[in-house]
Amino acid sequence: MTDAATAEPAAKTWPAMSIAQAHAMLTAPGMPFEMEELDIMGVRIRTWKNAPPSLRSVLLAGRAHGEKIFLVYENERISFEAFFRAVSAFAHELAAKGVKKGDRVAIVMRNLPEWPVAFYAGAVLGAIVTPLNAWWTGPELEYGLTDSGAEVAILDAERLERLREHLHNCPDLKTLYASRLDEDEALPQVTPLESVIGTPETWKDLPDQPLPEIEVGPEDYATIFYTSGTTGKPKGALATNRNITSNIMAAGLGGARAFLRRGERPPAPDPNAPQSTMLLSVPFFHATGSVAILNPMLAGGAKIVMMHRWDPVRAFELIEREKVTAAGGVPTIAWQLIEHPARTNYDLSSLQSVAYGGAPAAPELVRKIIETFPKSQPGNGWGMTETSASAAGNSAEDYQNRPDSCGPAVPVTDLKIMTIEGDRELPIGEVGELWCRGPQVVRAYWNKPEATAQTFVDGWVKTGDLARLDDEGFCFIIDRAKDMLIRGGENIYCIEVENVLYDHPAVMDAALVGIPHKQLGEEPGAVVTLKEGATATEQELRAFVAERLAAFKVPVKVIFWHETLPRNANGKILKNDLKKLFAEES
Repeated sequence: MTDAATAEPAAKTWPAMSIAQAHAMLTAPGMPFEMEELDIMGVRIRTWKNAPPSLRSVLLAGRAHGEKIFLVYENERISFEAFFRAVSAFAHELAAKGVKKGDRVAIVMRNLPEWPVAFYAGAVLGAIVTPLNAWWTGPELEYGLTDSGAEVAILDAERLERLREHLHNCPDLKTLYASRLDEDEALPQVTPLESVIGTPETWKDLPDQPLPEIEVGPEDYATIFYTSGTTGKPKGALATNRNITSNIMAAGLGGARAFLRRGERPPAPDPNAPQSTMLLSVPFFHATGSVAILNPMLAGGAKIVMMHRWDPVRAFELIEREKVTAAGGVPTIAWQLIEHPARTNYDLSSLQSVAYGGAPAAPELVRKIIETFPKSQPGNGWGMTETSASAAGNSAEDYQNRPDSCGPAVPVTDLKIMTIEGDRELPIGEVGELWCRGPQVVRAYWNKPEATAQTFVDGWVKTGDLARLDDEGFCFIIDRAKDMLIRGGENIYCIEVENVLYDHPAVMDAALVGIPHKQLGEEPGAVVTLKEGATATEQELRAFVAERLAAFKVPVKVIFWHETLPRNANGKILKNDLKKLFAEES
């Protein structure tokens, strides 16, 4: 998002365009969104000709915005220049510790200004930055560190405490930094981050020094983001710099396309326009937070307002105080902004966009956004960790007209619908598995060749989503082929929770299903059969899962089934039948 997004709309100058016509105009030779076709790993891929070649380039572009404010956290305000100086200082520290291209640098912290500093400090050295889910338990974090082979980790105080008993099980981990530690939280092997770069208030006073001289190119590896797997263990999606920076172009195209679709000329950038400002309510450790928000905001000179934790009233206060122009993240956030009774006590007129993705959204939400925030455009999109965030987007009038669609693919991206067996492509309108190809599709799963071969085929990623396409290319997600549910933007793979339930000595049979929830999309519910003569309570089973998995994966409800769970002829549990149990109980 750039400041151009806040300019006044232009008058209508030509007939409204089709999606194909709008994309053709925006990507024509000489245009900012111009495309070119390249051979990448033996596959011909359309790419953005003007995309930044690396995250290092994104950081340098961000520095050009100087003393404008980039990050706001509580009472801390960090300019683009101060941010660059902190990144450069930490990058030199990591280089002095021996970090080189290809090394894994893990970030294990909640949203703090230090998070993007760590992200870019590793990236400019050509290291593979590995963000881990800050909601994970100690054993889950241990797995992420050992699976990635991270040699460096940057943590906050809470994650350090969570990992304290697991550090000895991470033999590759040689160097640890932690931010915002109290004296009693320190460990001998941990360096306080403040001793290297100071506190956010002092970043502006750090020396003006150039970045370490490391050449980083588009096909160099940049990140490993972990996505839950149907085997019960998370898989690390290995992305290149091109994969990550492609989303910067996609983020800017949607707004321009909306003008053309209305028959209006997209406005020219206005240096005097108010600064675009995003209320960050999703974690940086997800592809949405870092790839779809952090990088485009840094490149475009926009401000990110961070929250300690999500709270609707605090969000209202920040929207009013910081003149926030964009909010959202997941449908849950949008619903709470709309329905909270305190909303009318605040001036929220600066909002121009309420957009989200990552979870099912009711078509009713589109109408509610327009009613509640008349100056704001609703937006939705589809993507996954394997597509480095957004691969399709829907906004403005297109979203109003097709509220059940996640939009058409961005111009560099191809979508197709395949049979579940993957042996043939299906025609327009038929439902099958969605496959996606483009410059944002990650290269592989880290150290998992079999899973890579099963999921990535000749540049295409088999998404596991059941979908259909209409004759204009709009994508409609119908269901998930993978046994997964999404709770407020967090993926929960059922087998992972089911395996934990099976570990309980009283459980004979277990199934996890999604319970519809207006704000979260769905919540996990479990149906279990106990062994003959064994006993267990709902509270006991929920506590058993909570000790082993992150809180968002814990079933909100457990129903006891007094016989073997219903299955089809192939032995697959009939989960649609089990979902009815929760509907009946509610």
